[in-house]
Amino acid sequence: MKIAIAGSSGLIGTALVASLRHDRHDVVRLVRRPPAGADEFQWDPEQAIIDPGALRGADAVVNLCGVGIGEKRWTGAFKQQLRDSRITPTDVLANEVAKVGVPVLVNASGINFYGDTGDRIVDESTPVGTGFFPTLCRDWEDATHAATAAGARTVLLRGAPVMARRGGALGRLRLLYSVGLGGRLGSGRQYFPWISMVDEIRAIKFLVTDSSLSGPVNLVGPAPVTNAQFNKAMSRAIRRPAPWVVPKFALTALLGDLANEGLLVGPRAIPAALEGAGYVFRHNTINEALEAAIG
Repeated sequence: MKIAIAGSSGLIGTALVASLRHDRHDVVRLVRRPPAGADEFQWDPEQAIIDPGALRGADAVVNLCGVGIGEKRWTGAFKQQLRDSRITPTDVLANEVAKVGVPVLVNASGINFYGDTGDRIVDESTPVGTGFFPTLCRDWEDATHAATAAGARTVLLRGAPVMARRGGALGRLRLLYSVGLGGRLGSGRQYFPWISMVDEIRAIKFLVTDSSLSGPVNLVGPAPVTNAQFNKAMSRAIRRPAPWVVPKFALTALLGDLANEGLLVGPRAIPAALEGAGYVFRHNTINEALEAAIG
């Protein structure tokens, strides 16, 4: 297959490109700088400009664009940057997919689409939650409309934090836990969605090729855990005590709305669509995922 990838230089994109090429797929990368090789095509989503050859002959497009949610404190300006870095590129790509006639668009979204669900289990049939994060995810997904309307099979990856050996959320947490600064966040009762890096990449490749799935797909591990349970699992994996409790007021003062919408709340989401389509997870528990990333 010929697969075009936007956002290929990030944590997930880098791993996905390597895995697809290992499987002998023809991978082209959309880049914002001048191309450095025959496998790269330049685009400027802010100006709605894309190399006309970028998607020509592609069997699928995978869009992973978006500024990392934990890169800065959530100010009004950074919230707008979070929106612009996701919605604008998605709209440009969806229109190009429709124009060129690419049959498949696999587009990133976020598991925080559901907002805070407490102990209630949610799957892909659950409606959007309330707040900045769910609204962002809804608008992000809506930006794929042109591709769907043109007949492309559009998959919306409602992704969770990835348990990766290097980088990402786990990379930052690993440093804190390794020096004895790990601990529970707030009450610890909020759910912490997760997925191993191995399953993240395997699931995306499954969704690119499996024609039975379209629409939202929860990219999460099959056994949800609370923050307190994750804290215990991290302590065990790092082999360091994690006795601390970071109070809500401290997190809110430091991180703003990121704390209130991303760390102190979370959906108890399950991968119903993936498992219903026959996907078999390599790492079924948070302990297995952390062992693969850290052990």
